[in-house]
Amino acid sequence: MPAPRRGATAVVSLTVVVPAYNEERRLRPGIDAICRYLRRCGERNWELIVVDDGSTDRTAAVAAEAAAAEPRIRVLRAPVNRGKGHAVRIGVRASRGRRVLFCDADSATPIEELALLARRLDEGYAVAIGSRAGPAARIEVRQHVLRELLGKAGNRLIQALAVPGIRDTQCGFKLFDGDKAREVFARARTDGWGFDVEILRAFRSRGWPIAEVPVRWSHQPGSKVGPLDYAKVLGEVLRVRLRPTRDGQ
Repeated sequence: MPAPRRGATAVVSLTVVVPAYNEERRLRPGIDAICRYLRRCGERNWELIVVDDGSTDRTAAVAAEAAAAEPRIRVLRAPVNRGKGHAVRIGVRASRGRRVLFCDADSATPIEELALLARRLDEGYAVAIGSRAGPAARIEVRQHVLRELLGKAGNRLIQALAVPGIRDTQCGFKLFDGDKAREVFARARTDGWGFDVEILRAFRSRGWPIAEVPVRWSHQPGSKVGPLDYAKVLGEVLRVRLRPTRDGQ
């Protein structure tokens, strides 16, 4: 695992971290969309880190092809699949950006929504999280009704157990202050889908403000989250809840 870069001066303004597990079909369009957007914005000092989480398909090769065409892309590989939390942790710890965005490989939230999150960091927030909750969120393609009900029920339990007041912890689109993110992710332990809760709880325990920002979101076919994963997330949340909330998180 790459060594943490806490305390180091950021050499790029933005790092985008994309975790990917068996995403050979969806990864390249997502990478291309991110790169087009950043170039269009006139942003020069950016990097994109793709973390292959032990994929068994051509995910690593697809990422390498993209990196060959764009030198600001880096590809990191985990030898075995340990989970989304582990992949994001690898990417954040290897990041160099003054700000760090992580977004899902399926582009369920379009990269253009980054501007909404960046405004909140400009206002002094330590992290801005994309949210599908509330009337201002724009859900363009909905999930299956059972998946949606499970997600809403899970979020209510997560609020009660770990992060009261945050209505959607699980949207895969979050923008962090880079140094703060590297500090927190260096101490994180959760490898699975529940890692978002651990990270947000750690930010809150340090008194770092969190902004929840309604975003556009579309359900994408081929989701890796199944009904049993909701139970796993709640198990991870319970473990996070039982830990100390400062250095031990």
